[in-house]
Amino acid sequence: MSSSITTKIIDIHDQGGAIVMHNCDCIRGIADHVASGSVDVVVTSPPYNLGIEYRTYDDRIERGEYLEWTRKWASEVARALSPAGSFFLNIGSRPRDPWGPFQVATELGEIFVLQNVIHWIKSIAISQDDVGDYPGIEGDVAVGHYKPINSKRFINDCHEYIFHFTHKGNVRLDRLAVGVPYQDKSNIDRWAREGREPVDLRCRGNTWFIPYETITRRSSDRPHPATFPSKLPEMCIRLHGLDRCNLVMDPFSGLGNTAVACARLGIPFIGYEIDEFYFAESIERVAQALDESAKDSAGDAQNARQLGLFEQDVPSNSNL
Repeated sequence: MSSSITTKIIDIHDQGGAIVMHNCDCIRGIADHVASGSVDVVVTSPPYNLGIEYRTYDDRIERGEYLEWTRKWASEVARALSPAGSFFLNIGSRPRDPWGPFQVATELGEIFVLQNVIHWIKSIAISQDDVGDYPGIEGDVAVGHYKPINSKRFINDCHEYIFHFTHKGNVRLDRLAVGVPYQDKSNIDRWAREGREPVDLRCRGNTWFIPYETITRRSSDRPHPATFPSKLPEMCIRLHGLDRCNLVMDPFSGLGNTAVACARLGIPFIGYEIDEFYFAESIERVAQALDESAKDSAGDAQNARQLGLFEQDVPSNSNL
């Protein structure tokens, strides 16, 4: 690859920030472009070293070399991450090599504190017999997407890890930003905090069901062998807290799904992708997400204006 760096800057509509994408190696790129302590949230999914067929990167290096490389790029992430920042690392394994994620987590434990472990559930099967008479479940349920494993020894792998690292393990989170409603509504008052208005939300916990979007053509709809849905980084960013997030970074941007999440949320982003094809694809996806967000904002503004006109037409003494 050439020593030159291609950079694309896309302004976020009406937000005063930008999505900045660099086509270069992340270790060099973060060192050159990112000030110490300037990043609030990092969401990324590096190569897993499982022999995945990427276009540029060799995913079959010796494990010790892989862990040494992991420490190098993670050290740059640690330098760039703010003191109260969050680093969400998505990583998976394969049945014949289940220790990879734990070896990576152990290596990064020399640099960060592991504050939370989240399980990204890609597919799940729920038997009605196991849950009994439960609201909304009228039969056996099997939802999500997974890659079948043809084996007499191993079962299908339907989840991956999201390791939440911080500098000291004491970062405050906005747990209800990704919360779920109570099934038993009596819990709303029972678990309400003293002095606060009860809300029909509870902590989601550390099992996140995030299925892939259904696609028709892999080559065009998802032309990357290992990528997460944009909802995953969006949930990570929301969990950290939108009010404390001024810059998000993804050292292994891939198809740009973390950047897409930032485009939708209106949060500045900086990302790195070494492969020229994935880099170009990510630029297109971010531009599309920004256009869609702009249209949604314009529609919301139009609806607000129409509502305002309607309210003005209602007489002040009306019983409506």
